[in-house]
Amino acid sequence: MSLEELIHQCKKQDIRAQEKLYRLYSGKLFGLCLKYSNNYQQAEDNLQDGFITIFKKINQYEDKGSFEGWMKRIVINTTLQKHRKEKYFEIINENLLEDPEIEIDDEEITTDFLLKSIQDLPERYRQIFNLYALDGFSHKEIAEMLNISVGSSKSNLARARQILKSKIENYLNDNKVQSL
Repeated sequence: MSLEELIHQCKKQDIRAQEKLYRLYSGKLFGLCLKYSNNYQQAEDNLQDGFITIFKKINQYEDKGSFEGWMKRIVINTTLQKHRKEKYFEIINENLLEDPEIEIDDEEITTDFLLKSIQDLPERYRQIFNLYALDGFSHKEIAEMLNISVGSSKSNLARARQILKSKIENYLNDNKVQSL
């Protein structure tokens, strides 16, 4: 069954088609949920809620653009809406910070270390870092999604980058000391 036919069947609320769609995309979307969730259980809940929203709104998909991209946007928005309901997004009033740059040798830093460092960021920083750096949203789009100012989005991203830079530098320094 082609993707177009699968979508068509899902629009008819065909349970088997919905199950196939879930099996086809749940892995990718779960990875996305992990980026925006505090833990594994919360990511599972966000994935479930995201698919419920996808199936409710599938008739709004007009076969324009990427279907996967459409689903990703729904899952991200669903997850962020849950965060807004749980607590207010803390807005910080920091001066815009210069984006820190750091050169990383692929052999010195592991992907696991980088992913853990991103996951350990404070929630507001992690969300904005993921939206901007990993998912390619603009500061204007992030501001609209999170109901914050563009300046707050930029400021939170700069702070997230500073924290990550510090963690990477500490990691590199610790490894240099251990290798001596």
